[in-house]
Amino acid sequence: MATITTRAAIAREPHQEWEITDLQLDDPKEHEVRIKFAASGLCHSDHHITEGDAPVRFPIVGGHEGSGIVESVGPNVRRVKPGDRVVCSYIPACGACRPCSTGHQNMCVKGLNAGTGMFLDGTFRFHKDGEDFGGFCSLGTFSQYAVVSEWAVVPLPDDIPFEVGSLVGCGVPTGWGSAVYAAGVRAGDTVVVFGAGGVGSNAVQGARYAGAKNVVVVDPVEFKRESAKTFGATEAFATAAEAHEFVAETTWGQLADHVIMTPNAVTEEMVNSGVMMTGKGGKVTITAVGHIAEKAVHVHGGALIGYQRQIRGALFGDCNPLSDIPKLLGLYRAGDLKIDELITRTYALDEVNQAYRDLTEGRNIRGVIVHDI
Repeated sequence: MATITTRAAIAREPHQEWEITDLQLDDPKEHEVRIKFAASGLCHSDHHITEGDAPVRFPIVGGHEGSGIVESVGPNVRRVKPGDRVVCSYIPACGACRPCSTGHQNMCVKGLNAGTGMFLDGTFRFHKDGEDFGGFCSLGTFSQYAVVSEWAVVPLPDDIPFEVGSLVGCGVPTGWGSAVYAAGVRAGDTVVVFGAGGVGSNAVQGARYAGAKNVVVVDPVEFKRESAKTFGATEAFATAAEAHEFVAETTWGQLADHVIMTPNAVTEEMVNSGVMMTGKGGKVTITAVGHIAEKAVHVHGGALIGYQRQIRGALFGDCNPLSDIPKLLGLYRAGDLKIDELITRTYALDEVNQAYRDLTEGRNIRGVIVHDI
């Protein structure tokens, strides 16, 4: 093995577009693997980096949804071997820490450096001109190659396309799990989903699969509202006020059992609209992040107490990567989970900035970078 050169999309500071450059990439160390990426999902979380809404260390290699082939491994790697097809989980799952061993792999302690990309030994694997670059979520899938922890890889079956595999590393389980696990949607429920992008579309799918009677989408973009119906939305509205009126009417005033927040950025107005749309004993689940300077959760205590409402956050949709990524791939294989339909367009790495313009202008549900492999 030897240090190699890799082409990557990097962010040097907030409020600048992604820059394409060559970086030097080290060999993998103990419990690390070097991956040649085939596909990388274009998640909105990466856009928060260039917008200045993500508390990350700069410079940083973007991308946290990826799939590819294990190119080489460091000492004592047991989970995979060179040549294996893998999905990268943006949250590692070591299996041994307290969260992992109690069924909460989405909070594995080895994910503590997500915002810096620094490895647990205090070093980095990406470099350029003597400067260290971290990979977002300790991955950096906007690169042809990356070194990642072996705890962050999950085997990808041969019959699953790499583009599909990349999305089950974040967007699919985060949305699906937000409905099925974090919210706990049950048969007959009424569910409202704010934001019908890559994550929200999967929250819709999860809610319908769990048996929700009504799945109502709120999104200002007509294309996304129409697409949401492909994934199981029963109604779609441009505004929260329209959705509230429909929910009140269709439930005879009982309101929603669940409101799930998956917009591009959560705002105080959205949260308050969601709370007031939630009925007695209902729950508001917040999956998307907001603008870094805005405290989005400002609710009068009486609005929670009187109806015994709950507000909670959800990380990775409460999913366990080692069990839920294979489960979701199984649902996809059986035709019960739409993932191909999420991919509006594929891009070359050099087109990453155009891809995010398409995302912010409402032309994509999910774009995917396809690397040469």
